[in-house]
Amino acid sequence: MEKPNLSYIESMSGGDKAFKQKLIDIIKTEFPQEKVIYFKNIKANNYKEAAENVHKLKHKISILGLIKSYDLAVEFEHNLIDGNSNSKKDFEFILQNITNFLEIL
Repeated sequence: MEKPNLSYIESMSGGDKAFKQKLIDIIKTEFPQEKVIYFKNIKANNYKEAAENVHKLKHKISILGLIKSYDLAVEFEHNLIDGNSNSKKDFEFILQNITNFLEIL
């Protein structure tokens, strides 16, 4: 299983600890909010809206170094656009993995 990491954030920050922390804080603020909206839409079978949520979430997945998970998110986004929820369980596992990671930062 892939594990989230801060490698990309560290490379973006160029050693600037304040900037690095600002990026982490943004993710820690936005990710839970975006996740709640995703679950609301998926529960209501609003697949088009859920696809938009996945689109936003996949960028955070990428920033946290989850390459395979990003690919799965892209696939899931396309599935939702096509009106099906294939890969839902795998995508939601990724969300939980990120949630666990952010809690220990």
